[in-house]
Amino acid sequence: MRMMTLVLSGVVLCAPVVTAQTPRTTPAACDALRQLQVAGVALAVTKAEWFPAASTSPAYCRLDGVIDRRTGAGGVTYGIGFALALPQDWNGRFLFQGGGGLNGSVRPPLGASAAGDRSGLARGFAVVSTDTGHQGTGAFDASFRQDQQASLDFAYAAVGRVAEIAKRIIAEHYGRAPARSYFAGCSTGGREAMLMTQRYPTYFDGVIAGAPAMRTSYSGIGDRWVATTLNEIAPKNAAGQPVTRDALTDAQKQAVIDGIVNACDASDGLKDGMIFNVTACRFDPKTLVCGGAGGDRCLSMRQATTLEKAFAGPKDSRGRQVYPGFAWDTGLAVTQGLPGLLHGGQVVGGGADTVGMDVDAAVERVLADPMEPLAATSRLTDLNTFTGHGGKLLFWHGVSDPWFSALDTIDYYERLTRANGGADQVRNWSRLFLVPGAGHCGGGPSLDTFDALSAMVQWVEQGTPPDALTATGRAFPARSRPLCAYPLHAHYRGTGNPEDAASFECRP
Repeated sequence: MRMMTLVLSGVVLCAPVVTAQTPRTTPAACDALRQLQVAGVALAVTKAEWFPAASTSPAYCRLDGVIDRRTGAGGVTYGIGFALALPQDWNGRFLFQGGGGLNGSVRPPLGASAAGDRSGLARGFAVVSTDTGHQGTGAFDASFRQDQQASLDFAYAAVGRVAEIAKRIIAEHYGRAPARSYFAGCSTGGREAMLMTQRYPTYFDGVIAGAPAMRTSYSGIGDRWVATTLNEIAPKNAAGQPVTRDALTDAQKQAVIDGIVNACDASDGLKDGMIFNVTACRFDPKTLVCGGAGGDRCLSMRQATTLEKAFAGPKDSRGRQVYPGFAWDTGLAVTQGLPGLLHGGQVVGGGADTVGMDVDAAVERVLADPMEPLAATSRLTDLNTFTGHGGKLLFWHGVSDPWFSALDTIDYYERLTRANGGADQVRNWSRLFLVPGAGHCGGGPSLDTFDALSAMVQWVEQGTPPDALTATGRAFPARSRPLCAYPLHAHYRGTGNPEDAASFECRP
């Protein structure tokens, strides 16, 4: 029967399995995995290590391995590296942990993305992570793109292959297949999450996509647009290059944040330094103009119009919007201790030390890249196979994200809604949650700690969709708020403790 389960893994691994007791594993069974072989798979086990229970994790076995190891272009060794955490007391669920950047390393398989203060592994999930087929020297090492297969593995192939093989290993190790399968990731992991709903629509029951890097070539244009536009008003260094971060003084940046708060904060019923009614926020930088060259608490007209242009996003010579602008929000100065968009953001790959940019030429470079359509996940909105097998899809995005605009995720969700019968239909299987003040995958003046994983499990296994997620965060230690499913937002009821989520309701 076990062999039949392995042979039919692509069909039955997500079916619920009833058992009289919780499947367990032992140090001896972990050690035996050093000799693991999977029929039809070129697998090399590199490590099988037992970890005793600790304060933040249960006892578990970590299996490390490489799939399809080979010598590729330039004599470089490639292969799909992965790590699979097999908890001593398994809850019958499988969780795929998405990657980040350009991957290139196998991160500890903990399953902590959008899981609140308790990781998937700590709850008893079997968790897998992968480098998606290459080893990098840093988070954005793109040298693997010299190799065709490595490029395809990163774009889409590796996550599907690791998901399938991890499920087979789990079924063999515990003697039963996962009852439910989940995917959770942010950034590149968010893109991979979307990828699973589009290219592997039957593999997962619940998918959580955070700040998805759904079309990085175009978001790169958007990021460079902000930086090179701010360079129009930035002072120059000794080499004659604009210093983007000094386009506005620190006092002027704070004045902008204060202006955004004054314009938009109270629209959610409470002025508390957080803007929950995101789509209703209308801020005009020209309201801060005080004439002349500006001042510590105001802007010059040129600074105001340049800021407005930067946040409106890039358009080509025909006036077509190439990438959405960025929302006005409270985390635009600093997020995660890194420069926010008012400093020019974090432009990956350079190319932001110029004044202005040729948007048409930038788009042509994207169109000339054969890998862009393979890696992008922003185009496909027909997910009827995913939804047909009961799949649920949850998005979340920090409104102050300086790399990927939350407005782009909103745009995808609205297109998804239109393509699938409207809001009433789509809310049965997909929800979007915006996180005010949060930067890329968290941080900033926000409430960025919330448990989307529990919400997803409840949705998949009990049929209860999440109308809101309760969020807390280090930026506001005594505060909680509901993150309401888009297009609703958290609104203060007018009575009750303004620091308590229970005093808020979700409104249009």
